[in-house]
Amino acid sequence: MRMQASSALPAFRLLPAFVLLAIVMPLLSACGYNTIPTQEEQAKAAWSEVLNQYQRRADLIPNLVETVKGYASHEKETLESVVEARAKATQVTVTPETLTDPNAFKAFQDNQAGLTSALSRLLAVVENYPDLKANQNFLALQAQLEGTENRIAVARRDYIETVRVYNTSLKTFPAMIWNTLWFRNQPFQNFTVAEDKLDAPKVNFGTSQGG
Repeated sequence: MRMQASSALPAFRLLPAFVLLAIVMPLLSACGYNTIPTQEEQAKAAWSEVLNQYQRRADLIPNLVETVKGYASHEKETLESVVEARAKATQVTVTPETLTDPNAFKAFQDNQAGLTSALSRLLAVVENYPDLKANQNFLALQAQLEGTENRIAVARRDYIETVRVYNTSLKTFPAMIWNTLWFRNQPFQNFTVAEDKLDAPKVNFGTSQGG
């Protein structure tokens, strides 16, 4: 009998703690306690999609370069610039700390911008080769690259918005109170809108009207 009473006693003593927890948790949720971790995960998910789309583009480039080389092998400098730009873009080590490190984030952005520029120069060269523009493999790459550039633009736009919301929460009441006292999260870095302009580069191999 005494053993049963003693074993029940600790559970009885924990009862007020459970009751308090049941009362406090809804209050914490209502006053913004969950805002920061929720928005942080949303921003990280948006960042993952940005990385996925940039990787998708990088995977297309070797085939693109080889196809162009078959028709325009003497455009050596342009082809090499694309290969080198791809190497720089893919060699940047992206870690969770990249999102809060201005230098690391800028390096990532600059290298991707360099690859975009190199691709633009390559696509301009293609205009001089009608046979290449009519090649079926090249046309398939055109469709894939155009789709990927559009996905990159959408992924970046989504990331910019989710980070804007997240960073704003870190600086506004009541989430800023929880961040100061509990989380101590740092703002995430964001893309430079002036550089990105949120427009997908025009991927036109002369098969339609336009620039």
